[in-house]
Amino acid sequence: MNHKQVRSWILFDFANSVYPAVITSVVFQTFFINSIVGNEAGEGDLLWGRAVALSALLVALLSPALGAIADRSGVRKKFLGFFVGLCLIGVALFPTIEPGMVSYAFALFVLANVGFEGCLPFYNAYLPELVPPEQQGTVSGKGFALGYLGSAVGLALALPLLGNLDLVWLMVFAMFLVFSIPSFWFLPADDPRGKESIGNSAKWGVSNFISLWKEVMAVKPVRNFLIAYFFYIDGVLTATYMAATLASTTFGYTQNELIYLFFLIQLSALIGAFLLAKPTDRLGPKKILNGVLVLWICVALGVYFVPDSSKLGFAGLGLLAGFGLGSVQSASRSFMARLTPKGKEAEIFGFYAFCGKSSSVVGPLVFGYVAFLTGGNQKLAIMTVSILFIIGLMLLQPVPQNHNEEFADKYSH
Repeated sequence: MNHKQVRSWILFDFANSVYPAVITSVVFQTFFINSIVGNEAGEGDLLWGRAVALSALLVALLSPALGAIADRSGVRKKFLGFFVGLCLIGVALFPTIEPGMVSYAFALFVLANVGFEGCLPFYNAYLPELVPPEQQGTVSGKGFALGYLGSAVGLALALPLLGNLDLVWLMVFAMFLVFSIPSFWFLPADDPRGKESIGNSAKWGVSNFISLWKEVMAVKPVRNFLIAYFFYIDGVLTATYMAATLASTTFGYTQNELIYLFFLIQLSALIGAFLLAKPTDRLGPKKILNGVLVLWICVALGVYFVPDSSKLGFAGLGLLAGFGLGSVQSASRSFMARLTPKGKEAEIFGFYAFCGKSSSVVGPLVFGYVAFLTGGNQKLAIMTVSILFIIGLMLLQPVPQNHNEEFADKYSH
């Protein structure tokens, strides 16, 4: 391995993690739901679910074709930079939002979130290129561990700035920008020599999307993994996106208490990702995913039985979920990397993102509608998440966790 490249790749996890922690999980989410929209009867939850779902849908539709284009034209890093730029532009404009500007805030968040989510397939695609299969779980886990450290640092920096939210948004912008620079400096440069032009690659990617999808789905182990991933990652993303409004609305957490709670959850996720990094290589990602999904099922069901007045009870379940958060994402990324042949990294991780992001359209919408139709009963809404984990766990069982030679052979032609 080129350790300088690997370290810069891991550092990008630190850079980008401030965005989901501060924007989608805590501060901007509660600002949007409670201050911009209002949430007396669940209207804020509903619109937030729609904003998350729309941005996820856009990324899901774009990622496979863009991944194929990046591989065929050799411009992966340019695509990574483009989407990072979109996210930074959106966040930089957040200070122009005022309470009541619902449509404007909705549009800016969708722009920023498309940028954040859209950069991840190109970033993840570097893993199988930089790291041999026997170490991918360890490196992926270290990346997520450092990412959750970045989330914790971001939340700690946001806490004293809550009196002026504009400074919070600018802090997120600066942290993401500064710590992503080493990745753009040290990661392998784009090499378009001998590749198709971007224009021809774009025509090919759009016209062959269906055939590419059918080709991937024709390989049973890959198909089973992606379908299982579709369900369980929907549960993970829904819980992540909706945790702050659940904590504040149902359990009465204040803004400051939310920051402290999510700071501790990030530390718990850091510990989980770090401790389970090497076991992911030693035991295989499937066993790690099985254990973590069982943990998340218990947490999702347990929330329903925690009294509304028990902030401590909810915090305990949140820390348990946090322990599994980093490892479920890291093990999934390692699993996908094991199945990816050389030269097809961005394309395959594009389909991986397609399954993950298209699934996240479902969960937030279901949560929002259940909360809205039941007059704001968020406990009932969160129970629906456990069904997603159960389905994903069941579908994961027939998937072999060894390198899929059939998949590699199919794509070598």
